[in-house]
Amino acid sequence: MAPLRVKLGLTRFLEQPGLYLDRGSRVGFVGNYNAVDEQGLPFIRLLCDHPDIQLAAIFAPEHGVWGAVQAGVRLSHDVDEYTQAPVFSLYGDTLKPTPDMLEGIDVLLIDARDSGCRYTTGSSTMALCMEAAAEKGIPVIVTDRPNPLGGRKLAGGVLEPEYSSFVGFHTLAVRHGMTGGELAKMYNGETGLSADLTVVPLQGYGRDMLYPDTGLLWVSSPNMPGFETAVVYPGTCLFEGTSCSEGRGTTKPFRLIGSPWLNEMQLADELNSVGMQGVVFRAARFLPMFSKHCNELCHGVEVHVTDPTVLEAVALGVHMTQAVRRQDPEAFQWQGFAELASGKRLFIDLLTGSGNFRRWIEEGRSADQILETWQAELPGFVDRRSQYLLYG
Repeated sequence: MAPLRVKLGLTRFLEQPGLYLDRGSRVGFVGNYNAVDEQGLPFIRLLCDHPDIQLAAIFAPEHGVWGAVQAGVRLSHDVDEYTQAPVFSLYGDTLKPTPDMLEGIDVLLIDARDSGCRYTTGSSTMALCMEAAAEKGIPVIVTDRPNPLGGRKLAGGVLEPEYSSFVGFHTLAVRHGMTGGELAKMYNGETGLSADLTVVPLQGYGRDMLYPDTGLLWVSSPNMPGFETAVVYPGTCLFEGTSCSEGRGTTKPFRLIGSPWLNEMQLADELNSVGMQGVVFRAARFLPMFSKHCNELCHGVEVHVTDPTVLEAVALGVHMTQAVRRQDPEAFQWQGFAELASGKRLFIDLLTGSGNFRRWIEEGRSADQILETWQAELPGFVDRRSQYLLYG
């Protein structure tokens, strides 16, 4: 880990809360105990113990108030043992705070956690909370965090509005190169939401930084155990939309990809022959303990990152999808996600932001053709995002 270089937005908020809210304001915090400061202390505890802050409620996103619950598990409301604050689940009966949940809240404080990739649900929760607060006339404070993938590289297609979902809340590129605070400003500005929004920026952060450069602790969700997982996630997450295992139920989610019907040696040889920079594929077998192919021996590959600065994860995902499907186009299937995907659309379409990728794969388009088409969409996104950037 690098020496600490970056101060978090929440730390800056706690140092001078009077700059952002009136004394005695009842604060609703959107986050969980995985949101820690530079020394690993949970911000929920720090908010509760601060003499000038009244923590009135906690709004817990996916994975629950301790960030320990597996993806997709619906949660009910609770009371936090340490703070005795009510905990409202934003991954249960509703994904958006109801007016009753916000009753008596003076300020909504959102910890802007994001993986640097459009698929993750934290930014969707942030957007829905901003909507709910705007509808009630409640000010929103977003405390910023670094984009773990940095702020320079952009990749993947830009989401088409009709494919908006909980795994794609706004018309972003897959790898968007923005912090959570910048995303909040963009969403507020482009949707006409006009929430009373304040972003508390990071100190010492630059767009060239990858997460290890910040010196901050890595604390995340159960299936994002480390930085290497985050690096490959923009590509390997595509397998969530297929019948293949994306490694959930193993100790290496999103780095182990496979299925009972694959030939692991053939797959590793083919992928290594592509010559992608920053990555090596190892033939592997693994046994998921839950999720897809639970207790079935899967054959596939482990993705090893050798240089995160040059790896193009979206390109990796395209090449991997093509190579896996080529082995057996009938066994390879696109998978639905009816519970969270409105209209029961295929999950691969929600992840990629349109129905194009699925059709291109089925038509036999090359990876270069797919990536070139997506690359042509990026200049317009770059222009749109420029006015919302906070860091050089």
